Amino acid sequence: MKPLVIDSLSKRYGERVALDSLSFTVPPGEIFGFVGSNGAGKTTTMRILVGVLSADSGQVRWGDAPVAGQDVARFGYMPEERGLYPKMTVAKQLVYLGRLHGLPATAAQAAMERWTDRLHISDHRDQTVDSLSLGNQQRVQLAAALVHDPDVLILDEPFSGLDPLAVDDMSAVLKDKAAQGTPVLFSSHQLDLVERLCDRVGIVRSGKLTACGSLEELRGKGEAARLFLQVDGSPADWPTRTPAVASFEEEDGGVRVELASGCDENDVLRAAMQHGRVRQMVWRRPTLPQIFRDLIEPMEDEVAA
Repeated sequence: MKPLVIDSLSKRYGERVALDSLSFTVPPGEIFGFVGSNGAGKTTTMRILVGVLSADSGQVRWGDAPVAGQDVARFGYMPEERGLYPKMTVAKQLVYLGRLHGLPATAAQAAMERWTDRLHISDHRDQTVDSLSLGNQQRVQLAAALVHDPDVLILDEPFSGLDPLAVDDMSAVLKDKAAQGTPVLFSSHQLDLVERLCDRVGIVRSGKLTACGSLEELRGKGEAARLFLQVDGSPADWPTRTPAVASFEEEDGGVRVELASGCDENDVLRAAMQHGRVRQMVWRRPTLPQIFRDLIEPMEDEVAA
């Protein structure tokens, strides 16, 4: 398997800059989460990757060579908007798409059966796409991206409209494809899923990559871990009464404190015990949604100013 390389992509629509020298790499076997606000450039990037759009400058490479038409045929693409034939049955549609990707008739039929079984839509094979629920249409859309066993998987908002069981099915498929060595790139506004699934995350804003790395690496760019305490029977402002706390804020029925220089959690614990019964004390590390807000909101404030 080969890496998918996005090298200095730029794209402009009139005066609006959609992509501004965007670069990152998705190695074989990695699930890469591509996140950003609406209009940040995620969908434009994905459309360039699969040849739907052309970049003004920059290059997409698969391994060491620029992506060509025959390479794109080995990519699996799931667009955010529905890309299916609404009046065609699920089975005929998936077989047809498999044949378009070069599968023999028997192989296309077998692939249709395998993926409709795997995604729990085998009971809907003889139904037209427009007769299905939105969630089942999304499952068919994923099957369409997978029917030819692609070497690269690119998914734009694949979890949109899915119930928890469908999310689990989708997640398992992405993990399995990555385990086979496939580079997997997907965008999503559901940051809890990105946090749970992805090996690395790229955060894009106004067509530029503002941060890229593992969750641990991104945590180093955002707010530091804070100590959370719930102290029964304590006054709300008890942290102000100990020099071990530099600052605090109320959160979830307790307080989240920043330690003063030279102090540790034991200093805070001893102080808290003087004000009530310590029911919970735990380090809370920033989640991906918190990191996203830390990195994006200050920049948007600067633009607004």
